[in-house]
Amino acid sequence: FDKAQPGWGKPKFKSKKAPRQGFKMDQAKIKDGCLFLEKPRAVKETWNGFKLSSAPLSDDFGTISFYKEKNRYYASIPFKISDPEDKPKTGRYTGVDINVGHFNYRDGQCIVMPQSLAAVYCKIKHYQRQLSKKRVVNGKIKGMQSKRYMKARNKLQAAYARAKNIQNDLMQKFTTKLVSEYDSIVIEDLSVKGMLMSHVASKGMHRSMFGRFRQILTYKCEWYGKKLIVANKLYPSTQRCAACGLVKKGDEKITLRGNKKHGTKHNEFVCYNPNCRNYNKKVDRDENAMLNLIILVKHPELNKAL
Repeated sequence: FDKAQPGWGKPKFKSKKAPRQGFKMDQAKIKDGCLFLEKPRAVKETWNGFKLSSAPLSDDFGTISFYKEKNRYYASIPFKISDPEDKPKTGRYTGVDINVGHFNYRDGQCIVMPQSLAAVYCKIKHYQRQLSKKRVVNGKIKGMQSKRYMKARNKLQAAYARAKNIQNDLMQKFTTKLVSEYDSIVIEDLSVKGMLMSHVASKGMHRSMFGRFRQILTYKCEWYGKKLIVANKLYPSTQRCAACGLVKKGDEKITLRGNKKHGTKHNEFVCYNPNCRNYNKKVDRDENAMLNLIILVKHPELNKAL
């Protein structure tokens, strides 16, 4: 075996009980909206094609991947298409403050944890409990052999796929809206792994798809000729007053549990600078952070630790 080649080594055993089953094929063609595989010589019957769920993007495509997921069969076809055209310039800019459950931007909020998604996660929790019980037989943990176990696993996979589709739809629509309406977009450079280790709303952080949002927005800005500005990790967008520029330090800082010294909540920002127009006023913390990100468009010299 040639170790320099990808996937070198002995052929891997494929089990029908594997969580992901599939194969790849480069001998296929698309005709009249249907996908036709290469007909085996031993087959004498009529060889029919599969109707595609959407119109082909082009006549040029690569190796097709066939796989089974949530008890259904899918074909993933990579089409070769030309680069998309740039979006028209609008002269507008915005910042996106990322929070658990919602993203704040210049013209409002994007809810990333809608009720429909919360209902799906309740089903996932239920199916996970069912699946764990299916492995226990007479007080002992057995292998994944029973038909009831496979049935429960299919339900769990379907629920996870539903949650993934809802989240992906939200992210795709929101990022498309951003690159269509704004020329410059400022986002935070969050340390997602470090935030997940804090165990404070870590589940909500994971479900809010912080990393996925940045990934999608990055390639769409490259596609459509828009500017993406990533704020420095040490830039205090949450602790800085957008009106006067005062930065909270020490026991004045806002944490995920609020501020104990002044008794304010985690979503409240109060500036204690007597010369500030927002002196001693309760301002929405997320709105204040979003305005601090917008400032970086015209003042890039502030994109550092303050």
